[in-house]
Formats: sequence, structure tokens, C-alpha cells
Amino acid sequence: MSVTAVAFEWTDTNRLWLVENPIRIVIYVAVGLIARYVAHRVINRATRRPPAGSGEDGRKPALLRHLRDRSPKALRDPQVIERRQQRAETIGSVLKSTASILILVWVVLTCLSVLQVNIAPFLASAGLVGLAIGFGAQNLVKDFVSGVFMLLEDQYGVGDIVDLGEAVGEVETVGLRVTTVRDIDGTLWYVRNGEIIRVGNMSQDYAVARIEVPVAHNVDLERAQRVALEAAQDAVADDAVAKDVLGAPEMLGVQEISADMVTLRILIKTRPNAQWALQRRIRKQILEAYETNGIPMPYPTGREMGPSTLVKVGQGNE
Repeated sequence: MSVTAVAFEWTDTNRLWLVENPIRIVIYVAVGLIARYVAHRVINRATRRPPAGSGEDGRKPALLRHLRDRSPKALRDPQVIERRQQRAETIGSVLKSTASILILVWVVLTCLSVLQVNIAPFLASAGLVGLAIGFGAQNLVKDFVSGVFMLLEDQYGVGDIVDLGEAVGEVETVGLRVTTVRDIDGTLWYVRNGEIIRVGNMSQDYAVARIEVPVAHNVDLERAQRVALEAAQDAVADDAVAKDVLGAPEMLGVQEISADMVTLRILIKTRPNAQWALQRRIRKQILEAYETNGIPMPYPTGREMGPSTLVKVGQGNE
């Protein structure tokens, strides 16, 4: 028998393993690569800005276009646009990784089936492992899911001042599992996303500077309100802070009456994160205006110590 005949007979006998199965595996791998490419392209189109000159919706990621109606003015802020672009790219990275893992698992299982490997034990083992991981990593999954929804809903971003319950301060990093917050004392808090029950964001769209001014009971309230309002108006007219002011100062009048004082309240609409500096500036301006106009503050020389207080102090010194 010639070599050609032997080779033909051997090839014909083992055609399934030498020809058909390799071709089928190559086809499945090619389908997997194409599916991965298409999935990544779709995700990129949804999470990245369209190219310049494309005329597609103002160069905003498709995934975030639905947020336009929620805060149209904020979307014109370059910092807000950049933050949302970063958020979209983070979500896109997670989606691409998930798509790649799912396609890889499908290709591997399909190739094993082509090779006539019984994949039932693999599926059963994967189910048991997944169940064990599900019980052991419930908090991790909860943190991950909460992080994804937090990014989608734009609850906060890097640079925002937030109140997360126990942690209040500036957001330094935003991850899918942990958010870090730096408080006013410099402490860095690591907060798991799954443990965040509520978020108070003080840096979205606009803020309100609330100034409460105490005055004595025996003052002319109308005059005190007028002087305080004029001082606040002079303070916000300064070029150093005018860019942070979004509205004129509004005197609400008497906010509270106590045995010691009467409290007046003024509100001013400001840019995000500018309210605290503006409050300090206006308080200083009002205090100077009251001193100039002879409007007394409660206890201008400090609280007087009564007999009972003196007795307690004397006992403490003994």
C-alpha cells in the first residue's frame, strides 16, 4: 500500500478529530472574538464622547444623555462634564470586562463540548462554587452593585462635599467597592458603597449660604435687619467673591427668639462649595457694620457670672 493511500485512509478514519473538530473550534473562537469586538464597540459608543465634528448630541456619552433634563445648567460646567465623562468610562470598563468574561466562558464550554468532554460536572461544580462565593462574598457583591448604581445616578464625584452619615467631608476617590472621604480634621474615611444608606451632596448644581445673626432684645429690629442686609450686599459685591454668588442676599427676618437673644437669618444662593467662605466673610462684615452703627450684640462684654455660678467655681477650685 502506498504512502498516499495510507495517509488518505488514516485521514478519512480520523476526519472528525483532524478536520471537523478543529474547524468548528476555530469558528467558535472567531465568533467569540467578533462578539467581543462588537460588544466593546457598542459599549465604547455608549460611554465615550462622539468624535469632534460628528454632530452627535453635543459630544456627550450616550449612556449619560438621559441626565441632561435633570440639571441642564450643571451640564454646561466643564468640571461637571469631565466628571461625568470619567464616570461613563469607569462604567464602560466594568461592562467590557463583564462582556469579555461571559464570552470567554461561552467559548471554553463550547469547545469542550466539541471535544466531547462532558461539561455537566463543570457546570455543577461552577454552580456550587458560585453558591459558596455568593454566601461568602455577599458584602462584596452588595458593594459592587451599589457602586455601579451610584455611578449611574451620579450621586457624588471626586471633589464633592458629602454627608455619608458617619463620614462628612470631601470625596477623594470613587470606586466600585469603596469611596474615600477626607473630613475637616484631615482624617481619611474608607466607606464601603454597600453601607451607604443615604447621601447628602453639598456640591451639586448650587448651594445656599445661611447666615444667622444674633442681636440683643432691646435693639430696633427693623434697623438691625436693614444694616445686616446692606452689609451682606456690600460683601457679595466685592469682585473677590462676586463670581461665586448666584443670587442677591435675602433677609428672612427673625428666625428665633430666646431668653438671651433674637436671631436674624439671611440666605444667599451660591456656587457649589462656596457657601462656607461666603458665610464667614458676611458674618465679619455684619459684625463690623453693627459696631459702626451702634447695634448691640447679646452679652457684648461676655456673660456675667451670677452668685450660683461663683459658688460652683469656688467649689471647683477647692
